[in-house]
Amino acid sequence: MRLLSQRSADFAVVILLAFFVIWYMYDAYSASSQPENLILIVPIAGIALTLCVLELFRQAKQEETHCKSKDEPVKDVLPIIGLFSVYVLSLETLGFDVATTLFVGAFLWLQKERRIVWLVGYSVAFGLLMSTFFAQMLPYPMPMTFLPTDY
Repeated sequence: MRLLSQRSADFAVVILLAFFVIWYMYDAYSASSQPENLILIVPIAGIALTLCVLELFRQAKQEETHCKSKDEPVKDVLPIIGLFSVYVLSLETLGFDVATTLFVGAFLWLQKERRIVWLVGYSVAFGLLMSTFFAQMLPYPMPMTFLPTDY
């Protein structure tokens, strides 16, 4: 019985996520159908909907014996939630570039990555690439510490 309720809950979450993505895309299009408004929303919504469909197929094919999932203990998830909260709250103060770099580094450390060269290199590269991408793509300025911006 528990197995069936777990599968039903997983299915419901994916369906609700798909409906939310569709609603958000419709709402964004209703607000403004200009490409500047939709340039990030439509591709990401398409990717999210594709992943929802793939997940639904995966759940449908999944055998009953393989449906048991590994529950992540709360003690493993809470530090990540806390880290993400600190990241979001620090964006205005530290700037998107520095906060993103620090968040990625701290997340990798929490995931047991201990190779310092990999940790620092990946964090800095990812932080700079994401910051540059969003600074160029979004039609409004973002708070940055090192990268040039109109903020």
